[in-house]
Amino acid sequence: MTAVAERDPSPVRPDDDLAGSGAFDPRQLITSVPQALRKLNPRDQARNPVMFVVYLGAIITTVLAVWQPSWFSFAVVFWLWFTVLFANLAEAVAEGRGRAQAASLRKVKQDTTARRLDADGAITEISGSALVIGDLIVVEAGEVIAGDGDVVDGIATVDESAITGESAPVIRESGGDRSAVTGGTVVLSDKIIVKITTSPGESFVDRMIALVEGASRKKTPNEIALDILLSSLTIIFLLAVVAVGPMQQYAGQTPDAVKLIALLVCLIPTTIGALLSSIGIAGMDRLVQRNVLAMSGRAVEAAGDIDTLLMDKTGTITFGNRQATALVPAPGVTLPELALAACQSSLADDTPEGRSIVELCRVEFGQDPAALDAADRATREIVPFTAQTRMSGMDVPGTAGTVRIRKGAADALLRWVADNHGDTPSEVSDEVANISRAGGTPLVVGTQTGDDRAVILGTVALSDVVKPGMAERFAQLRAMGIRTVMVTGDNPLTATAIAAEAGVDDFVAEATPEDKLALIRKEQAGGRLVAMTGDGTNDAPALAQADVGLAMNTGTSAAKEAGNMVDLDSDPTKLIDVVAIGKQLLITRGALTTFSLANDLAKYFAILPALFSGIYPQLDKLNIMGLHSSESAITSAVIFNALIIVALIPLSLRGVRYRPSSASKLLGRNLLIYGLGGVITPFLGIWLIDLVVRFLPGMG
Repeated sequence: MTAVAERDPSPVRPDDDLAGSGAFDPRQLITSVPQALRKLNPRDQARNPVMFVVYLGAIITTVLAVWQPSWFSFAVVFWLWFTVLFANLAEAVAEGRGRAQAASLRKVKQDTTARRLDADGAITEISGSALVIGDLIVVEAGEVIAGDGDVVDGIATVDESAITGESAPVIRESGGDRSAVTGGTVVLSDKIIVKITTSPGESFVDRMIALVEGASRKKTPNEIALDILLSSLTIIFLLAVVAVGPMQQYAGQTPDAVKLIALLVCLIPTTIGALLSSIGIAGMDRLVQRNVLAMSGRAVEAAGDIDTLLMDKTGTITFGNRQATALVPAPGVTLPELALAACQSSLADDTPEGRSIVELCRVEFGQDPAALDAADRATREIVPFTAQTRMSGMDVPGTAGTVRIRKGAADALLRWVADNHGDTPSEVSDEVANISRAGGTPLVVGTQTGDDRAVILGTVALSDVVKPGMAERFAQLRAMGIRTVMVTGDNPLTATAIAAEAGVDDFVAEATPEDKLALIRKEQAGGRLVAMTGDGTNDAPALAQADVGLAMNTGTSAAKEAGNMVDLDSDPTKLIDVVAIGKQLLITRGALTTFSLANDLAKYFAILPALFSGIYPQLDKLNIMGLHSSESAITSAVIFNALIIVALIPLSLRGVRYRPSSASKLLGRNLLIYGLGGVITPFLGIWLIDLVVRFLPGMG
């Protein structure tokens, strides 16, 4: 089999690229019009309180215009309906992008025939849709994997381009943290046995389709809070407008319901009300464009506020495919003796590291793994690796008693030797330290026969390679105010070397799954939001506990189920983009809210003089824009109110540009651009529109 390396992590992406992501295509407006019209259903409108008020206002003005026809009434009716339509259009465009992505994903879904491995060893061909959790299927080169699962036997290259968009095949193998496979992907070489982990209709592709279409998107806490604020403002302005009618009657003027409805629509925060949903959908869309699948909008928002990032070392900071590169025997032990024990202790070790040790012993030291396996299979007892013991090996009955062969992390193996009355030669301790200082991972091999003292046979050196560009990416996280912590089960010396090379702020060595979980809870207890990246089953509890759990697609199904985001490219530093998109989402929402509320000032100067100048001539001084008449002023304000929604759709989809900066600077920039801009823009816009509409019939 030709070895195929995992993809390199994504290159450092400049801020300009982030700001331009999700570029707006004007043609999307046209193609989304039918969907926007379908959203005129009252049930759809009722989900947005602000736009529901506009919707009711459009219905009432339509009835009034038919009852008492006038050019002015029909102009207001026309633009009120367009306001509702443009609000629907913003959401329809955002959802349309998701449907386009979902269409390509649906091509992956197909009812594939699966070859199920029965308990008696027989192979039965069944429909992929008939598979249930726990079924074992055999997949060979050229075949499509029928369902999501974990590789439990074998190693193969897999084409995941239909899911990730990356043409380079990847390795999927049993026993490691790159064991998860996705239904619809294609095996390119060799043969694997896959254990199905999801039911039909609940696969990874099914969830991706639902999420990118927005069907399973729920409102985030921030959106709910903003909905409450906008609803409150709408009620306040509704009461204020209702009070205008009696004021006009008291002054001797007959209230005009059409003008009052127009005033209400212009004063309530229609701009942000119309764009709020599209902002959230577009935020998740920008993640999908970066091959990150967010399981909820809440996770995207939390990413914008995280303080601490915890990362598993193997498979995230490093490539994870550690290879055995050298055997160093202990004093008094020959190299063949060490090679034999290392090979025996790794025969049943199905991890990539274990297989690399067997291969090293075969190629460099002439061991015959097949013969050893056949000789010991009938009598040996396998001792599997666990995160708690951090050792593995086997027990083989012999003439002098059971021979216990162990291989594992240096500190764990040395402790086992000490518990069995053995000694650790200083040469072994020195070699462990040397390998660790060089950034490698030392494994120690030991043995014990009967009740004899345990003996250390030597050390195995594993090379662990840091992914390129990690230091630069972590520097970017530091600039965002995020503290990075590497969490690893390696000894402190190895952890120190890897942490220094990667450029993380801190590290925790010899960590168990419980240690990771405790560290996250400690950070959260201090009021900090925590993000965690990982790919292994032992990372699952920490991924579930973290505010943002970014699981690697190369990882196990347990890790992907526990996290609330999945990185299809398996690049842990992708969290930089996730954080930037989260911050961009929050900034965009805040900027457009500021702009929407600031718009009201110009509308006061346009509509209030138009309503009362006939009664109180002195109010005409407020007509600083020199609007032609009350009808043209109100019509111009309503038209601007509708058109500004369309003008801001590209910004809501693309997002406001984000650059790492302090909160005070971001706030100042937001107020200057969108606060001051929200005041000036409507004055100019309403004035220009009035120059045109004053020549229309019925405009006084």
